[in-house]
Amino acid sequence: MAQVLEFKLPDLGEGLTEAEIVRWLVAVGDVVAIDQPVVEVETAKAMVEVPCPYGGVVTARFGEEGSELPVGAPLLMVAVGATAGEEATGTSGGQPADHAAPAAGGTTATGSAEVAGTTADAGRSRSEDVPTGSGSTGSASDGRTEGSGNVLVGYGTGAPVARRRRIRPTAPGAAPHGPDRSVAPARTNATTPALTATRAGTARSVATSQPGSQGSTTGSRAMDRDSADPNGLSGPLPVISPLVRRLARDNGLDLRQLPGSGPDGLILRADVEYALRAASAATASAPPAAKLVPQPAPVAVASVDSAPRGERIPLRGLRGVVADKLSRSRSEIPDATCWVDADATELMAARAAMNSAGGTKVSLLALLARICTAALARHPELNSTVDLEAREVVVLPEVHLGFAAQTERGLFVPVVRDAHLRSAESLSTEFARLTEAAREGVLTPAELTGGTFTLNNYGVFGVDGSTPIINHPEAAMLGVGRIVPKPWVHQGELAVRQVVQLSLTFDHRVCDGGTAGGFLRYVADCVEQPAVLLRGL
Repeated sequence: MAQVLEFKLPDLGEGLTEAEIVRWLVAVGDVVAIDQPVVEVETAKAMVEVPCPYGGVVTARFGEEGSELPVGAPLLMVAVGATAGEEATGTSGGQPADHAAPAAGGTTATGSAEVAGTTADAGRSRSEDVPTGSGSTGSASDGRTEGSGNVLVGYGTGAPVARRRRIRPTAPGAAPHGPDRSVAPARTNATTPALTATRAGTARSVATSQPGSQGSTTGSRAMDRDSADPNGLSGPLPVISPLVRRLARDNGLDLRQLPGSGPDGLILRADVEYALRAASAATASAPPAAKLVPQPAPVAVASVDSAPRGERIPLRGLRGVVADKLSRSRSEIPDATCWVDADATELMAARAAMNSAGGTKVSLLALLARICTAALARHPELNSTVDLEAREVVVLPEVHLGFAAQTERGLFVPVVRDAHLRSAESLSTEFARLTEAAREGVLTPAELTGGTFTLNNYGVFGVDGSTPIINHPEAAMLGVGRIVPKPWVHQGELAVRQVVQLSLTFDHRVCDGGTAGGFLRYVADCVEQPAVLLRGL
């Protein structure tokens, strides 16, 4: 008899909490093998293929391509032990299919989410008697199916201890197919009376099911069932993510009065956060006397939408992580910037001589990286991080050098491991490899994290200077502008030389201006006279 197992979006590591579905690699009814990639997802770090730890027939998929799912949300339902013919006829173990498989947060997946091949009672007993989630395993003797334990290609994991889900008693009148996942009653908040009315005037109606589509009609019924409103409102709730539900519930926000910016009106986290900010701004602008008077519970009333109009681009995925990291850097790090102009004529001549000798071509970035590692050996305070809890500066022994790489998918900062142990030729090779991987979108999370110092060559954009924002939790970043011919006093005479501007942004908690100035002056001296670098080797 076939067992229907649920495969959830696994924890992809590096603190990631969600991923966007880029492309499905299997369809409902396909037979999958253990560890076969089933979906391609894009996280804030990289694009990866997620393998399924079970072998069997796919009975349901959750999430459309382009939608975002939180870690732990269902991805697939796999009938282990069933044949493709059984699933094609809508059966699994001899039971008819009569309900839609539940998606994350209590709603059904839209579009391509299919009906699971079990009855309500049989589906509940099977799914709750077998381990769920990614990488679950069991022995044949207790009626469970073994999985591989692998949750991500290239990140092998051991099989965790199998656990059984606790069966909760069903309340009278509850739906027979599983536990009630309806939205909890929204809490009233007297300090934010304008919360639900802020954008109600422009609330768009959610997408409805189209005639002739059995999957869409079933999903719509399940969505209506799970969206009973304690305040008397009714209608489908266009939200998938349980994180969005919780954020709205904790702040007393009625999601039915909120327009969604996702596909088919799907409510995203950015929509909820925008409504909360707008409500906070409306409350803050109220007269002082009005703030002291207790306000009634939020009521859905029509109002004029004062939100700025224009194209809205959600801050999610890579763009969202970059925004969060830059904001955290500016809020936590007391940074300061110093800069200097340097004559790079001799450095350019040295590079030309090295490349004319044959062998691996040395890039300008590699020479600057070699100079940085030598400077950090003299001023190790800048290769550090701050432990806020212990109130200590942690000076790091290795230099893992990050560098900015602009691609069509956005700005990436790959990390060259142990840059202080590499030659200029080795650095050039590694820079080229990581840059190409960034352009193709195949960088791994390990290649995007763990940096201790960052080199940012913004001169490729044709600009002279900048004030870099430190890549948190690092302590400093060196910025390099374009190298252009400029008038320069050389050996007491005015001449045209190749001039570059160098800027160093540093965490003022780890060192004072003397250390930062000493670092930057050494870098400039090496740029102007590369022989200075040889003396330090």
